[in-house]
Amino acid sequence: MDKYGLIGHPLGHSMSPLIHEKLFELSGISGYSYELIDIAPEDLNSRIGELRELRGFNITIPHKTAIIPFTDELGESAKRYNSVNCISNNDGKMVGYNTDCDGFLRSAEQLPLGENVVLIGCGGVGRMIAIEAALHGAELTIAVIPQDFKNAQLVMAEILAKCKNASVKISTVSDLSGKFDLLINATPVGMYPKTENCAVSDEIIENCGSFFDVIYNPTETLLMKKARALGKTAVGGASMLVYQAVKAHEYWYGGKFAQEDIAKIILDVEDHVNAMNK
Repeated sequence: MDKYGLIGHPLGHSMSPLIHEKLFELSGISGYSYELIDIAPEDLNSRIGELRELRGFNITIPHKTAIIPFTDELGESAKRYNSVNCISNNDGKMVGYNTDCDGFLRSAEQLPLGENVVLIGCGGVGRMIAIEAALHGAELTIAVIPQDFKNAQLVMAEILAKCKNASVKISTVSDLSGKFDLLINATPVGMYPKTENCAVSDEIIENCGSFFDVIYNPTETLLMKKARALGKTAVGGASMLVYQAVKAHEYWYGGKFAQEDIAKIILDVEDHVNAMNK
């Protein structure tokens, strides 16, 4: 039996088993297991032998960087972000990848990522999105709260080191003005249970054409509700969550999936989240 799993700490409720079980089912794979494996940071080294027995596994906080020394090879995206969220065990060779960026890019395929983009927040996944937007030719504005201004400057420097001709500037959220083709929320503002919060003002929402929110709980944040009420396109984080898992299956055993099947899983995830919140 091929064994797979998700490592992290602490591991509370996770959508990973639901998503991966559906992907294995679509692939016609029955001889497998997918488990949540809680590993404290101080125990990672002692449990690498256990992880090497897995055919593949996903990685979440706090191990995305700590796992790198234990890999035998890194994919291009993992090198770019110095972050690994997926490992494929190829006959004992541990290859690390970053599928978060794949999940984002596939979710944002119909959005104007290469146009005039404002990104709210720049930590963690926000850093990755900022770099991807710049690499896609965006005219990028990173908007943050004042205490995150230094972090935004570090991300800006990293972008310019990777893409010298990138167009990037920094603003505080309170000083943000102008029109944008795409607004991306990479902050937890509006996440369950504080669903009454919105990352930006109504005025900013009115001045943006399309929206992407990394939050998947709730499935429709207040930001998304306000945008859709104005007839604008707004994509939520459930799609990113599913697409990054799809990419993991592509790495693990060459899995291939029809777009309509992926869309169904995204709806299943959203239904599951909505049911949890009732």
